[in-house]
Amino acid sequence: MTEYTLAGGMFAAVFLVLLSGYPVAFALGGTALLFAALGTWLELFDAAFLLALPNRLFGIMTNETLMAVPLFVFMGAVLERAKIAEDLLDTLTELLGSWRGGLGLAVTVVGALMAASTGIVGATVVTMGLLSLPTMLKRGYHPALACGTICASGTLGQIIPPSIVLVLLGDVIGSAYSQAQLDQGVFAPKAVSVGDLFAGALLPGLVLVGLYLVFLLLLAWFKPEWMPARPVGARHGRLLGRVVKGLVPPLLLIVMVLGSILGGLATPTEAAAVGAVGALGLAALRRQLDLARLREVMQSTTRMSSMVFLILIGAALFSLVFRGFYGDEMVVEWLTKLPGGALGATATVMAVMFALGFVLDFIEITFVVVPIVGPVLLGLGLDPIWLGVMMAMNLQTSFLTPPFGFALFYLRGVAPPQVSTWHIYLGVIPFIAIQLLMLGILALWPALATWLPEQIYE
Repeated sequence: MTEYTLAGGMFAAVFLVLLSGYPVAFALGGTALLFAALGTWLELFDAAFLLALPNRLFGIMTNETLMAVPLFVFMGAVLERAKIAEDLLDTLTELLGSWRGGLGLAVTVVGALMAASTGIVGATVVTMGLLSLPTMLKRGYHPALACGTICASGTLGQIIPPSIVLVLLGDVIGSAYSQAQLDQGVFAPKAVSVGDLFAGALLPGLVLVGLYLVFLLLLAWFKPEWMPARPVGARHGRLLGRVVKGLVPPLLLIVMVLGSILGGLATPTEAAAVGAVGALGLAALRRQLDLARLREVMQSTTRMSSMVFLILIGAALFSLVFRGFYGDEMVVEWLTKLPGGALGATATVMAVMFALGFVLDFIEITFVVVPIVGPVLLGLGLDPIWLGVMMAMNLQTSFLTPPFGFALFYLRGVAPPQVSTWHIYLGVIPFIAIQLLMLGILALWPALATWLPEQIYE
């Protein structure tokens, strides 16, 4: 038995433990400790590697960028309780309802706005499912199309900033880029920040929303019976006022958060604090936040943040033991020997991450897989911002893919009885094809992700 064998066995073991339903953080940490004990007994592991764990935990505690996570989660939870999505959907539906496919367009636009406001996929899919799915079915929309539209628009929180995925990926990609440069003998490495990744993901995210809208318009033209129009009364003056009232406040909040980051006026953590305070202000103005709801918001924020950081601690222990078995060297040898050079290695990693997205959450993949493969891919000359955006888009696609896509389970949990699982699976297929097309566009045109950061920060 060799170190490489134990390194590969660690991944297989933690995968099996995760499939059993055991909590992720404890699965990562427990598997690492068991293999560390086995490796020590076989004299294939130096227990001194574990002495680095306190320094890693201290680094997590003092990482200012990660402070943005609970703040963005808090902002999203407050906006969800303030019923902003509900008001937006109602007013946009009335405004666009007379169009063929107007309700589908409204759901997609509101999903994009909620993605830019909350950045939390599960909350967006559940909220949109509860609010819009019964209405779409009542208006005569095909169940598969209704489910696919809601799932796809709900997962936009993966790629449209400010996204929790991009915050975590930005921190990990930045560390991996620094490590790759140090491995190449560059002792004054360039830095990549979460703000860089936000800027890089903005245009691809908007293009993806545009592709969704184009698809829905084409489908409304060629399959009008799937997306019937609804006559509306002549209340456009009052309705326009409602749209402005419902649309302007969340848009201002998005501009405040993203604009301060992209304009270099604030770090992501500072902007997240502004967003949290702004969300509280919106909720207070709408009289949608009392002490009971605020308590719920605080509890949900604490649970989500605790889960993220506990997984991060487990992943730190896992990666230490993995490196103790020279697993990082094994990955380097494996990726560099693949045919196709950097292109082949990137395609392989993307395929593995896509498959892992069926059974693992983006947090586990970000903390466990990216720190291992990131330095290798970046050492092959790939742009870190482009790679981070590709990974985020890839994870978003796996969130939609049957039979294990997380977004599908979220919607299944709130869908009415007349909607079958088959409807959900069938409905997401065209949107998966659109996202794969978007991945291909990004692969062929990296400037779509790198142009805006270059214009802002250089």
